[in-house]
Amino acid sequence: MTFTESERDYLASQPLGRLATVDKNGHPQNSPVGFAYDEVSGTIEIGGWTMGTTRKFANVVTTPFASLVVDDLVSRDPWTVRGIEIRGRAEALRGQEPRNSYSSPDVIRIHPTRIISWGLDAESPGMRGRTVGREG
Repeated sequence: MTFTESERDYLASQPLGRLATVDKNGHPQNSPVGFAYDEVSGTIEIGGWTMGTTRKFANVVTTPFASLVVDDLVSRDPWTVRGIEIRGRAEALRGQEPRNSYSSPDVIRIHPTRIISWGLDAESPGMRGRTVGREG
């Protein structure tokens, strides 16, 4: 399994994340996105209405790495945050089966190589990072 049970549960409970990509000149871009975890492949899929025409899609075509952060603020008092960062090799794919009626057949798929999570496991609430795959 790529993700722990608490990480999978958390991803299923959250509708939005922030996708970081890098363009061909090395300039970063960060975009709010919807996402889905694919349990069969262990990957993250990011879609959208016109995904294939976006800058983030073009960035992944030229620089095939990305990072997705999903986080939220549970409480201000006491201060309680939780989240997950998923880094990995990314693919810009055309002609995929849309996951819903508001997505195009173009998606970005992230194959995780590093997962960092925090505040998701009551027994180990601190930050946890691990390598789960190989880049490239």
